[in-house]
Amino acid sequence: MSALDAKPAVMPKSAKSREGMVVSPHPLATEAGLAVLQAGGTPMEAMVAAGAVLTVVCPHFCGLGGDAVWLAADKSGRRTTFLGIGQAAARLPHFTGPIPERGAQSALTTACIVDCWESALGWSASEWGGRRSLGDLLGPAMAHAKNGYPVTRSQTHWLNFRREQIGDWPGFADVFLHDGKMPEPGSIFSQPALARTLTRIAADGARSFYEGALAEDIAAGLADAGVPLTQDDLAATKTRIAPPVKLAYRGWELLAPPPPTQGITTLEIMACLRNFEIGSLNPSGPEILHLCIEAVKQAFLDRDGIADPDFSDAMRIMDRDNLDWRASQIDPKRALPWPHAFQSGDTVYLAAADKDGRWVSGLQSTYFDWGSGVVVGDTGILWQNRGAAFNTIEGHPNRIAPGKRPFYTLNPGIAHRADGSVHLYGTQGADGQPQTLAVLLARLLDHGQSPDAALAAPRFLLGRTFSDQRKSLKLERSVGEHVAAELSALGHEVALIEALSQLAGQAGVISIDGAGLMSGAHDPRGEGTALGLGQV
Repeated sequence: MSALDAKPAVMPKSAKSREGMVVSPHPLATEAGLAVLQAGGTPMEAMVAAGAVLTVVCPHFCGLGGDAVWLAADKSGRRTTFLGIGQAAARLPHFTGPIPERGAQSALTTACIVDCWESALGWSASEWGGRRSLGDLLGPAMAHAKNGYPVTRSQTHWLNFRREQIGDWPGFADVFLHDGKMPEPGSIFSQPALARTLTRIAADGARSFYEGALAEDIAAGLADAGVPLTQDDLAATKTRIAPPVKLAYRGWELLAPPPPTQGITTLEIMACLRNFEIGSLNPSGPEILHLCIEAVKQAFLDRDGIADPDFSDAMRIMDRDNLDWRASQIDPKRALPWPHAFQSGDTVYLAAADKDGRWVSGLQSTYFDWGSGVVVGDTGILWQNRGAAFNTIEGHPNRIAPGKRPFYTLNPGIAHRADGSVHLYGTQGADGQPQTLAVLLARLLDHGQSPDAALAAPRFLLGRTFSDQRKSLKLERSVGEHVAAELSALGHEVALIEALSQLAGQAGVISIDGAGLMSGAHDPRGEGTALGLGQV
């Protein structure tokens, strides 16, 4: 069925299967990934098909002008990460203050997502016997871009949220508005220019995005918008394949992507929590939330040291002495004051697994919702504002420099243990990602909860957000008045937000038990779905 024939429908947010599973934040992407598994494809191939659809149907969160960080593992012991992270331009503007968050001066890094897909498929072919080409897997994305898809509530929400700004974004209104008007949820929305670009990539290969005629068009469009990236910068863009960082946690091995991502931040949080018997605590009580919050604070105090490993050494954060010292600074009876700001950012989480014990957990992003706001010429590509993740502070590990990769919020994860149990997990939300993962992992690993239950649980966010400038601890109202009062008594400055708030991110989980039964679910805060082959 084409998107033109599609009608809004209630899709399953959770599923069970013994054959294969896909989770993503959009039903059309989940369906595209599942179709690949059903045809005998690998989970990596399913991820590429789903990820490509997401660049079309979730343009406010990811796109061809963005990046990807994927993590793959299997029961045979293979463990690898794909760091599809673009680098800063070779020739950068001179900044006398902070880097702008929008516009051409925020679009300072190249986009690596297309190369990441190709690198992941090459690995899938050599390690998992994958046979599908990128051109083949782009088919559903091309169809949705050309024929249209029903606009989600999320897309219209973020258009309306940025209503006052989008008039200043080059080429944006021509692509993302309907004759100058905001599209309504459920209305059919197409992106013909993007469809043509996807068709060119499918025909000429992934590297055409970086070298050749398409790359020339992209470079020209960037230049016309005032972006300093050149065709030479595009040609230098390559995915880095690296081993994940590991942490032992109560019989589980947790895997996370290495720097420049904040994967080690999530692992540091869990390293702190393993010093406390949180499995004996009420999973909905104030004690466990307090410990999670304090562990987040300790890890965030180290996070400023994470940067491109070509320019700094962030892995010292994972030294056992540092992890033990950070845990020792947590007071179970008192909150550490927290004046630090929250950085916003949006992304999409997707995951896939099959009956052969092969797993992929990944995130794609253009950083803030709608990225830089810059549409590149007539390509239909919306470019990311990941340059704004750098700073201009002299001597800082994350200070912007030519060819440098910025500190990166994306950190998908995989947890596994000797009995064959596995969890794939990740979430939208920039600074909120490690915070949400702390709550999810405590419930999944320490309390053995199902993905549905863990995802529905109340969450917290520390510090200022784009819609609330107070330095408070944001708590979803579903924690209950008693828990909020107890946390206030421990010294937290509590501010309640709505239950299942959009501020708390959109996460996904696939859990696999020792007998091979897969349980997948997507966040009730979003519109995503989980689908399984031969669902049980």
